[in-house]
Formats: sequence, C-alpha cells, structure tokens
Amino acid sequence: MDERALEYARAIDEVNLMLLERIQAQVSSVWTGHVPLDMDLFPQDNSGTKKEGVSYTYKGHDGYGVMAAYLGTEGWCLTTDLKPGSENGQLGFGFVLDRILPAAKRLTGSPLLLRVDSGHDALENRVRADREGIAFLIKWNPRKQSPEQWLEYAQSLGHWADWTQPRAGKRVVTFSVYETHEWQGRDYTHRRVMRVIERTIDKQGQHLLVPQLQLDGWWTSLDLPDQQIIALYRDHATSEQFHSEFKTDLDLERLPSGKFDTNTLVMALGTFVYNLLRWIGLEGLIGAQSPVRHPAKRRRLRTAMQELIYLAAKFCQRSNQLRLRFSAHCPAFDAFTRVNAQLAAASG
Repeated sequence: MDERALEYARAIDEVNLMLLERIQAQVSSVWTGHVPLDMDLFPQDNSGTKKEGVSYTYKGHDGYGVMAAYLGTEGWCLTTDLKPGSENGQLGFGFVLDRILPAAKRLTGSPLLLRVDSGHDALENRVRADREGIAFLIKWNPRKQSPEQWLEYAQSLGHWADWTQPRAGKRVVTFSVYETHEWQGRDYTHRRVMRVIERTIDKQGQHLLVPQLQLDGWWTSLDLPDQQIIALYRDHATSEQFHSEFKTDLDLERLPSGKFDTNTLVMALGTFVYNLLRWIGLEGLIGAQSPVRHPAKRRRLRTAMQELIYLAAKFCQRSNQLRLRFSAHCPAFDAFTRVNAQLAAASG
C-alpha cells in the first residue's frame, strides 16, 4: 500500500476511535467478565473487474479480503484492513494487532478475550496474547490429524472424558489436552479443548455402514469447563452478521475504485459510518421510546437508517433558521430528537 494512503487510513482509524470515545460507547462484556475482541477475515466479491488487488478468494470468486475487528457484544468496529483476495489472513495479522490492542484498551478497562477462527491457529498468536496479558480463544486447525486416533485416546481416558449422547446413533466426547511448544527459545504450554463426534445414524434416521467422525478443537487460556469454552466460542459467529452489514446495509461489497489505496480509504470511512449507525441504533432504537416494537440487544444498520434517517420531514425557515418539521404522528420523533441532542452534545 502507498505510504500516504496508509497514513490516511490510520488517521481515519484514529478519528473512528475518537468518535467512540466522544459518544462514550458502551462496551459490554460476556458472562465471564471479558470483553470479546472478535477478529475475522471476510471476502468481498468483485468478480468481473480488473481492480488493483482483486484476486481469487477462498470463497471461490475474485475479490478482496477484509480483516475486521469487533469489540464488545455491541460489535464496535475498530478497523477494516483491506487485503488482496488471495492473501492469507494470518499474513500481517501481528501488525493489525499492533493497532487494535491499544485501541481496545483505550475503550475499556475490562479484560479482553481475543476470539479468532482456525485461520489464525498459530503459536505466535497465543504467545502474543500471553505477553499482552489478554485471554484468547482460538479455533484449532486439525490439519492432518486422525479423528480415529483421537477417539481411541478419548476412550482411554475413562471418566476423565465427558461422554454424552444427544440422540440415538450420535455420541459426543469432550476433553482437554495440554501441549508444550517452543517459541524463540522459550517453552509455552497451552490448553486445547477437544471434541469428537461419532455418528452411526444420520439425522434422517439412516444407519451408516461406516461411522462418521468429526474432530474439533479450541485453544484457550480460560480456566472454564470444556462445554462452556465451546459455547463461548460459538458466540464468535455473531461477527458474521457484522460482515453482512458492511456488505449489504452499507453496500460495500463491490468497492468503487480501480485503485487499491482508494478502496482502502473507502473501507476506513465505511468503518466510521458503521460505528455511527451502530450507536444511533443502540441509542434510538432500544428501549421504551423505540419506534421498532420487537425487543433486541442491537439493531441492524439498515434498521437504523430506515427508522431514524429515512424520515419524512420538511425544511422550514423561521427567524432566519432552518428547521425540520415532522408529522404530528411521526413514530420516530422522540427517538430522533433524543439522538440528535446527544450527537450535538458530543460534537460540541
């Protein structure tokens, strides 16, 4: 990336962080008391174009990759780092952490929990989390591991392994293992929660000639029971909804420019808009005065735009001042007034 474009993108990230500080964004933790920091790479389909950096992605189409970082259960976005589509998500991951971790610590004093998928199953990431003093939960990449051997190992553990049978023909076993690896001349021991699923009957009731085995694992520094670790990682899937809002609600699937640096700036500005709309949705569309009737912990960006921005109103001039005049029966008037007043106070 051009140095000037990189400088601009980092400046926008700083402005984005200042926005979250000025509006005093609420950063909520999960039930363990940790604030989740979910990082994930998502692809953008830019097929049929010759834009700079567009290449074949893991989703099977040409496009870009975006490394996004979301803080808290609200999903505040700290960065959207644009990458060529064919570039591995782990490449440059440490440099992203260099920017993200200080920003996250500025927004919350609670302990952080780094959650990433198996694309970031690397010893250096676990060591980095240890050195930074943050908890981690990383999906294990089994690579060429044998599920049959792990099933035999689980059977040898006896009562140390947790066996369950959710239905006929399906057995699930969970257990923990500890492995020691060397990194830069020092040994590090980390825990990995393991799960092996054996199916002899499929969900339609068909008996299988050969049992089907599924192997999963999660690296973690948390001292929690195996099942709670698995459930805690399952919440990481919420970040997929945030990806969707970038691509659909903000229409940032196909980026506008043929220049990679320009598209980097577009994504950085999109991050700023994403957080502003997220805050508007939380402040204006949650609670008793919300024009949206069903309860929720947060609203999609599209909902915030439809309910509080795409409002029917008329510009009127009175006493040499422009005013917005709403219908007497506007259901979103109270929420709009409240959010507008808070924005004016934050910008003052």
